[in-house]
Amino acid sequence: MRIVFILIIAYFVLINLICFALFGIDKYKSKHDKRRIPERVLLWTAFFGGCLGALLGMWTFRHKTQHARFRILVPVMLVLQIALVIAGFWYFFVLPK
Repeated sequence: MRIVFILIIAYFVLINLICFALFGIDKYKSKHDKRRIPERVLLWTAFFGGCLGALLGMWTFRHKTQHARFRILVPVMLVLQIALVIAGFWYFFVLPK
C-alpha cells in the first residue's frame, strides 16, 4: 500500500511540474509570435492533477490571468483535487485501522 501512495505522490509532482512548464512555454511562445499551446491542453493538464502547477504558472508568468475560464476553473479544480486526495487518503489509510 505504501508503494501506491508513493506512486500517487510522484504522479502529482510530475503532472504539476509539466503543467507549470506548459504555462511558461506558452507565455514564451506568446511573446515571440510562435505557435501556441491550445487552451484545452492547458486546462486538461490541470484537470488531470496539475492544478497547483497551473495556478503557480498563472501567477509566476502572469499568463491567462485575465481569462475567466482559467481564473475560475483552475482554483475550483484545485479544491476538488485536494478534497479527492484527502478522501482517498482517509479511505485507504485511516479507515482500515
